[in-house]
Amino acid sequence: MGKRVLLIEDEPNIIEAIRFILSRDGWTVETHSDGGTAVVAVESKRPDIIILDVMLPNKSGFDILRELRGMDAHKSRPILMLTARGQKKDRELAEASGVSVFMTKPFSNADMLEAVRTLAADTQAQAVESVEHGAIRHGDA
Repeated sequence: MGKRVLLIEDEPNIIEAIRFILSRDGWTVETHSDGGTAVVAVESKRPDIIILDVMLPNKSGFDILRELRGMDAHKSRPILMLTARGQKKDRELAEASGVSVFMTKPFSNADMLEAVRTLAADTQAQAVESVEHGAIRHGDA
């Protein structure tokens, strides 16, 4: 797995904070700030991990999440959702829509870095498991 993150966020201070945190850890961070074209940005950039804000101009993060999860290419792509609204109903809606991690603002630098690293490690483990299972099936055939 590479180390490419697409941050879909419209608040400049949050963008710079996350870019700083992740860049220091070796991640390439690309940004996009319009909900209306976010899915197109994901399609063109094909990031390893998506960090998605809930409240975006032109389309909500929940709508974007549901749209991405409905596409074969993004069903299992790690998506960390950020929100200033941390109510239980928001968390439940995100989980029902297929979010990988739900995080409220404000967040600590350590929590953000740990969440992204965990998503990357989980994805890497799934890829290795798929290859190993494929090899077993191939050898049995």
